[in-house]
Amino acid sequence: MTFKRNIENSLHRWKSSTTRKPLIIRGARQVGKTTLIHDFARSYTHAIVLNLEKLADRRYFDNLEDVHTIMEALFLANNIPSSAITNTLLFIDEIQESPKAIQLLRYFYEELPLLHIICAGSLLEFAMQKVHSFPVGRVEFLYLHPLNFQEYLEAIGKQQLLEQLKQIPIKQMAHQALLNTFHRYAIIGGMPEVVKIDVERNNLSDLPMIYESIWSTYKNDVEKYTSNDTERKIIKHLMDTAPLYLDERVKFQGFGNSNYRSREIGEAFRTLDEAKIIRLIYPTTDLIPPLKTDLKKAPRLQFLDTGLVNYSLGIQAEMLAMNDLNIAYKGAVIPHLITQEIISLQSISAHKPNFWVREKSQSSAEVDLLYAYKQFTIPIEIKSGSTGSLKSLHQFIEAANHPYAIRMYGGPFKVEQAMTPNKKPYLLMNLPYYAGTLLPEYIEWFLQHKI
Repeated sequence: MTFKRNIENSLHRWKSSTTRKPLIIRGARQVGKTTLIHDFARSYTHAIVLNLEKLADRRYFDNLEDVHTIMEALFLANNIPSSAITNTLLFIDEIQESPKAIQLLRYFYEELPLLHIICAGSLLEFAMQKVHSFPVGRVEFLYLHPLNFQEYLEAIGKQQLLEQLKQIPIKQMAHQALLNTFHRYAIIGGMPEVVKIDVERNNLSDLPMIYESIWSTYKNDVEKYTSNDTERKIIKHLMDTAPLYLDERVKFQGFGNSNYRSREIGEAFRTLDEAKIIRLIYPTTDLIPPLKTDLKKAPRLQFLDTGLVNYSLGIQAEMLAMNDLNIAYKGAVIPHLITQEIISLQSISAHKPNFWVREKSQSSAEVDLLYAYKQFTIPIEIKSGSTGSLKSLHQFIEAANHPYAIRMYGGPFKVEQAMTPNKKPYLLMNLPYYAGTLLPEYIEWFLQHKI
């Protein structure tokens, strides 16, 4: 079972580009990088697939110094004529196992520009640190994430529902079906192997072994890149305890009821952030773009996949019985998932969104997410309830240079005229949870129509 991924469009643009460079697919382990490129390789007449975890494949780079010689050896071993170079894909998987192979990408670009090269690997950020001369400017990057809701609908065969989702604004008649389907997605998450098993068996009891295997793999992987036992212990401690802090901003000192110092915890979290397993989402105090991240303020934790977090917290069974997932784990699950959905749209950069804070002695405020659109910064609050309960959103609007705000909730799409407590009128677009991947399109529609 294979899944259609949105990033495939970027791959085909790369293939047809006249300024193509060797491409590196980045992302955490088990998000589907290898499967993606194996499927994409079918669009070529010839494909050479190397896995550098295998000594036999790595030897091409260990034993040979010149890219022309490497290409000649690879074409000879795969019975490919040299004249077919323009329609041949060289896929180098697990490239992190050979810093030399990463370094040689520069020469493939400069000396063999007709050869199409894609690389993939896990924890590449750490492998790159071992490369003496990284080929800056000679390679391109794309980022792959767990399946987002659009990709999930495609994976489970809900093509008509996907087409309805893409209608902006969404039609009322499609709302409940989309919300019901999103409910299942919010519980299990978007890891490809989890989705595959859930599609085949449709039973949550079949998924724990998959989650446990993925989380254990991440623990083992990251520990390879720590330099001593203390760092390994801290990494293990963070991965064991961090899901419990999904609903709050975190302080590094003594994190998880430990005796570890702020500097030690901070370094361990930054390691996990580089590995894309647990990201640190920092706030900003800015009201207009560009938004400056404030690293001095306490961050939120953003995990690779909401399904993994739900499993770690043991809340999946109780989520099945909820009508509105807004109450799941103190209201933290849906904001986490919508942040994950927004991150999934970033295929060409590792950009992380910000949330907004105003911290004063008499009055503090926190808005879940911000979205920069042209000269505006649009605040996004993720909660159910009346518009009168949007205290932080109101504080942002009263200080902002525009009258636009978004609330994501479990109800239907609607735009309403609202008023802050200080009588500033504003337009509030209420979006269903499932519209997270379409936020850019909805914001453009919202500002153009000005209902």
